[in-house]
Amino acid sequence: MPEAPPHRRTAAAASLKLDDFESAARAVLPQSTYDYIAGGAEDEATLRGNREAFARYRFRYRVLASADRPDLGNEIFGQQFTMPVHLAPTAIQRMAHPEGEAAAYRAASAAGIAYSLSTLSSLSIEEVAAAATGVRWFQLYMHPERAVTTAFVGRAVDAGFAAIVLTVDLPKTGRRERDIRNAFSLPEGLSYANLESRRPGASADGPDPFAQNVNANTNPALGWEDLEWLVARTPLPVIVKGIVRGDDARRAVDAGARGLVVSNHGGRQLDYAIASLDALPDVVGAVGGKVPVLLDGGVRRGTDVLKALCLGASGVLIGRPYLYALAVGGTDGVRGMLELLREEIALSMTLLGARSLSELSQDLLTRF
Repeated sequence: MPEAPPHRRTAAAASLKLDDFESAARAVLPQSTYDYIAGGAEDEATLRGNREAFARYRFRYRVLASADRPDLGNEIFGQQFTMPVHLAPTAIQRMAHPEGEAAAYRAASAAGIAYSLSTLSSLSIEEVAAAATGVRWFQLYMHPERAVTTAFVGRAVDAGFAAIVLTVDLPKTGRRERDIRNAFSLPEGLSYANLESRRPGASADGPDPFAQNVNANTNPALGWEDLEWLVARTPLPVIVKGIVRGDDARRAVDAGARGLVVSNHGGRQLDYAIASLDALPDVVGAVGGKVPVLLDGGVRRGTDVLKALCLGASGVLIGRPYLYALAVGGTDGVRGMLELLREEIALSMTLLGARSLSELSQDLLTRF
C-alpha cells in the first residue's frame, strides 16, 4: 500500500478535530478539487444551514449517572457496529487520494462501521469489495435504463454488499456555482469505474460539464413506482436517501423501504432547503420506529452525533470530513479521523450522563 507523503501524514496526525482535516486538505488539493468537495448549490445556504441547525441545540445533561464507560455499539439490519457513524457515499474518491474508495473502505472496516460506495465511484464495485471485509452498502443512482440499474444491483449482490442506498434527491444535479466557475470535470486519468462508457460526456459542451456527466446517468423522472420496482427486484434491504418530509417517509416505507436517510445531499442540490437535523423529528415521528432512520449533513463533532441520536436517528453518515482525511492521510487519515470522532462521542456521552445509545432521548436537549 503506498504511503502518504510525510507532510500529509504530519498534517493528519496534527489534526485535533474534524475541521482540521479540511484546512490540511485544502493545502494539498488542487483548488477545483477542493471546491468540488467543499461546495454547495447556488448561495450555499443549505450547506451553512446544516451546521447552523446543530448549533441551535444545547444539552440538559444528567449527573451522578455512572457513565464513565459508555457503550457506543448499535445494530442496523442485523449488523453490529462499534459506533453510530458510517461513511456516506461520495463520488470519484481517487481525486482525493490515489487509492480512493479502497482506502476509505479499509478504514471503515477497521473501525467497525459501514461504508457506502457511490455509483459514481472511481474504483469498481468488485475492486472495492476485494479491498476489505467489513460491511458495505451500495449507493444507487437509478439509471434512465432499467437494465443498467438491474446490472448495478446484481453486481452489488454478487460482490457481497449488504444494502442498496437509493438516492432520490438528484433528479438533476443542483447548480453548483463553484464547479461552474472552475469548469470542473473529471481529472485526466480518472473515470466512473462502474459505467460502461467509463468517462461519459468528458467533452460535453457548456459551463458545467461535470453536471452534464452526472445527469446523463440519472433518471430525471424518478417516481414512486421506481422505488417499488427496485424493492421487488433485490433481496437486499433498500435504504432511501434524501428524505426530508414525514409524508414522503411514510410513503417510502409503504413502498418497501427498509431504512431512510434524512438528507439534503450535503447542501449540493436545492438551495435554501430545510436542514437535515431540522427535518429529522418529522421523519422519525412519521415512521414510528418501523425502520431505522439515519441522518447526514453537517456532522462535524461527537456532540452533533449525539444530538441527532437524541432526536431519534439510529446513526449518522459523514461525507466531506472523511474525504479531507483521505486527502491528507489515505487509510490512516480516515482511520485517525474516525478515532477522533469516536473519542469525542465517548467523552460527550460520559459528560451527558448516558451509558448507552439507548439512553439518548429528546429529554436531554433544549432548542433555542
